[in-house]
Amino acid sequence: MIFRVTLYALAALLLGAHFYRAGNFLLVALCVAAPFLFLHRKRWSLILLQVLAYGAATTWLEATMQLIDVRRQIGQPWTAAAIILGAVALFTIVTGLLLNSRAIAHRYPASPR
Repeated sequence: MIFRVTLYALAALLLGAHFYRAGNFLLVALCVAAPFLFLHRKRWSLILLQVLAYGAATTWLEATMQLIDVRRQIGQPWTAAAIILGAVALFTIVTGLLLNSRAIAHRYPASPR
């Protein structure tokens, strides 16, 4: 459990650094705050964390495509940067997928109706 939460927090901080570089401090604050949802042991918080991870991966893929486009236009190499950002996107997807385990689902029960 600690391993999964740590990986998720690292992915959130990486995305926060991306938004910090862009000057979007509101999204930086959201990235820093997101891992604290692990403290709220309800199923909806776990689902929200997964959705945020997949949204973050989409953000990384979008940034990758933009970087490739810009580098191609100015004639600079883009392969290494694309591989790095693609790896970060894959890492972020994996952090979301790791939240699908039975152990985590057991700790985050569905709300009674």
